[in-house]
Amino acid sequence: MARQVGHSLGVATVDSTSTDAEVQAAYDDNASYLEDGSVAKCTAFITASTILLRRMFRRASHGGDDLEREIRLIREELGSARQWLTANAGVADSGAGIKHVDMRDLRT
Repeated sequence: MARQVGHSLGVATVDSTSTDAEVQAAYDDNASYLEDGSVAKCTAFITASTILLRRMFRRASHGGDDLEREIRLIREELGSARQWLTANAGVADSGAGIKHVDMRDLRT
């Protein structure tokens, strides 16, 4: 039976038992969280990024500028995703992530 990769019912489906290919696919598939305005995709992206980084650090001892650049890029993207999630976690996962302000009682 094939495993589902991504995010479903609030439970991350990539974890320590996921293959590198599955984690990479979850990272790629959920990288559009900002464009989609999706809190679920953002949390899945954060999970995949965290797993990728941890696994990369194991290989980083062998060196390589390309690996160091990739680690730095994922760290930056992870930081941005966490900031976006903090700002948008209360927004329903409607796709657009638009907030509406009630101004009925506003007095000028």
